[in-house]
Amino acid sequence: MIYTIQPPASIHAKIRLPASKSISNRILIMNALSRNKYPIENLSDSDDTQVLMKSLFSRQTGNTVFDIGAAGTSMRFLTAYLAQSDGVWRISGSERMKNRPIRILVDSLCEIGGKIEYLEKEGFPPLQIYGRKLTGGAIRLDGSVSSQYLSALMMIAPLTYRGLDIQLEGTIVSRPYIEMTGRLMEKFGIQTVWDGQRIRIEPQTYQPVLFTVENDWSAASYWYEIVALAEKPAEVELVGLEQNSIQGDANVAELFEAMVSTDWEIHEGNKVFIRKVSTKSLLPLSPLKPLNYDFTNEPDLAQTLVVACCLLEIPFHFTGLQSLRIKETDRISALQTELKKIGYAVKTEDAGMEWIGERCQPNPDPVISTYDDHRMAMAFAPVCLKTGKIKISKPEVVSKSYPGFWEDLKKAGFKVD
Repeated sequence: MIYTIQPPASIHAKIRLPASKSISNRILIMNALSRNKYPIENLSDSDDTQVLMKSLFSRQTGNTVFDIGAAGTSMRFLTAYLAQSDGVWRISGSERMKNRPIRILVDSLCEIGGKIEYLEKEGFPPLQIYGRKLTGGAIRLDGSVSSQYLSALMMIAPLTYRGLDIQLEGTIVSRPYIEMTGRLMEKFGIQTVWDGQRIRIEPQTYQPVLFTVENDWSAASYWYEIVALAEKPAEVELVGLEQNSIQGDANVAELFEAMVSTDWEIHEGNKVFIRKVSTKSLLPLSPLKPLNYDFTNEPDLAQTLVVACCLLEIPFHFTGLQSLRIKETDRISALQTELKKIGYAVKTEDAGMEWIGERCQPNPDPVISTYDDHRMAMAFAPVCLKTGKIKISKPEVVSKSYPGFWEDLKKAGFKVD
């Protein structure tokens, strides 16, 4: 399937964003660990969350085999959860998932008393897990690969015999996501101690609580991009965001502050109004002074910023993108390939991207490939505001995190065929 996206004459919209997938998935695991009978309010309807919820439910009804499709978070969290659950379990996923590494997590679980076997390729799913109460103890973990490994271990740490003493090595990526895990655990009565590169979690018991999930700041990033790329004055009201959010991607407001203003209205429910800033304020961002930013803490915002900066002709040098290589696709290579289709020659590094204004011959009728990656589809859809239209291949991938994205675009006046 291919969607053709065309922009509205002007943008004035009210959008209720989806619930946070990151928070929802963590709370599902904590709910299961606490045997919580309270329902989770405002749970995400994303594919990732739904597949994790169904897996946890089917486990309670006696199922021992789980297919989590392309849901990376679910693969990591469920692997750790099953490793400490009595029984023999098998977990697999899509072809892409079978090529996403999981050795670091598996090695750590085995080191603290787990038993896990690879069923096909060494170091990758599918897995056979022999669940049992884990010993715990001291481990070392590479903090530069994926915060989801660490979050998975943190959540099961209180249920081990000795707790966990985790020494992180290297640069810690996506630190706000790790902090999110700790803060959510505290709401369930679990204390964590983070001292420099060391995290200590003693044996404890999860306490059942009522919980309402925040709406998603990652989803908000695409509306910031839309407002920034609009040719005329634009305003979008985003409903349900938390100003003092535990989500690291709330930093999108600061990243776009030269292009988009953010105004809060707290009474009668949280609302944020985002409006286009005059392009005159962008003049200091010339080819002689590129926008430099380290995305180590917010890698999921990188695609949005890369595309927006190219279309606004803002040169940049972005670093801290190492985790993008092992996401739904190699996002660094995917960005380079798709930007070339619309005329932008972006240079890539192992953990970074750079653009200082180089252009190339665009395709006459470009079709953006999404690589089974929801963020590729949503980051490139706003391109139509500068080009008049853009075609997106396999647009249904947005269901992974923002199922209502195309309908919300229509509410804002975009034409989606």
